[in-house]
Amino acid sequence: MRILFIGDVVGSPGRDMVSSYLSRLKEKFRPTITIINGENAAGGKGITDKIYRRFLEEGAQAITLGNHAWDNREIYEFIDDAKNMVRPANLPDGTPGKGIVYLKVNQDEVAVINLQGRAFMTPIDCPFKKADQLIEEARKRTSIIFVDFHAEATSEKQAMGWYLDGRVSAVVGTHTHVQTADERILPAGTAFLTDVGMTGPYDGILGVERDAVLKRFLTALPVRFEVTKEGRTQLSAVIIDIDKQDGKAKKIQTILVNDDHPFFS
Repeated sequence: MRILFIGDVVGSPGRDMVSSYLSRLKEKFRPTITIINGENAAGGKGITDKIYRRFLEEGAQAITLGNHAWDNREIYEFIDDAKNMVRPANLPDGTPGKGIVYLKVNQDEVAVINLQGRAFMTPIDCPFKKADQLIEEARKRTSIIFVDFHAEATSEKQAMGWYLDGRVSAVVGTHTHVQTADERILPAGTAFLTDVGMTGPYDGILGVERDAVLKRFLTALPVRFEVTKEGRTQLSAVIIDIDKQDGKAKKIQTILVNDDHPFFS
């Protein structure tokens, strides 16, 4: 079992990179399933039904979200019907959507869980306790469990990795938009990466126009952040190989495509 996970798609530059490279990535790495984090896919904030469907048409099997999922209000109109979309599971009861989906692959199933951190973010329900609950549910159906942990603090992400080691196949962080270099297999068999990085503008700051971010830091005044529409782009992803029998990870490899790291098929 091989999972390809593409990190934080930001605006039209990110969507264009998915369109340009997903088929090439599939040809090279031959993933069994593909997951995309799309919480910033619509202009940097949220996702639309059209974009969600486009990702599925281009070859993804599940779309995970995060704290910006609700910034585009269109999501309320379709999230309950989007069977392959996963929003943070530890949002309060009554929140639209679902925090776990099961993907059927021949005779196997893969559980995809989305959780959101609380350090430096909205103080929602405990992601660790919600993980316990969902893993207990998922393991009745499958040993292959993938967790997208959408969190700000690296310490919280690492804590989740260690907390779930041996109980899930992979814990991969999203949200901070910069790919980390700490990919590893933890001792009990869980693949871990603090942050997979972002897919979108390469010359912005976390995907946003540089001048606006610099003005914010230099003046402390409120500014409007816009996705960088022109210039170079990048794609960040990770490939994880998992033993279908016991759900333990066997290999994890990061993928970074940009002008400084060209893609070779």
